Amino acid sequence: MTDRLDLPEATWTRVSPLYKWPQMGSYALSGLVVAALSAFTWFSGAWWAYALTAVILVITIVVVAFVPRRVRAIGYQLREDDLLVRRGILFLRFVAVPYGRMQLIDVNRGPVVRALGLSDLKFVTAAASSAVTIPGVPAEEAERLRDRLVELAETRRAGL
Repeated sequence: MTDRLDLPEATWTRVSPLYKWPQMGSYALSGLVVAALSAFTWFSGAWWAYALTAVILVITIVVVAFVPRRVRAIGYQLREDDLLVRRGILFLRFVAVPYGRMQLIDVNRGPVVRALGLSDLKFVTAAASSAVTIPGVPAEEAERLRDRLVELAETRRAGL
């Protein structure tokens, strides 16, 4: 028995590096809003009120600094029988979605990612909690990938 995950040595397709910008902006904006709300505690005049705001700002900076590494860790592989999606740095998550179980492949483009020419691919299977998403895929590649996966899913329907 090994204590490492034995996956084939195939190449991973990574998401676009541009995806880091909307992620960094989102975390930075959220952190600044929480820090601004914590400023209301300053009226108490206690030292911990200022420390609270400082801690929130430091945590925000650290989280934003790790976003580029987290984005580089997102990838996927088109294997023979399934799509394998990987994400995470400290807590690795691998999800295999069998082609025959795919019911819906949705391409989403919010305003910020659309401005960068990116899309999010969402895969829905029969299981209720199985929504798998690949964020930050270039728009043209997302269209091609969706069409290819629909084709694969139709040829491998698992008794549906």
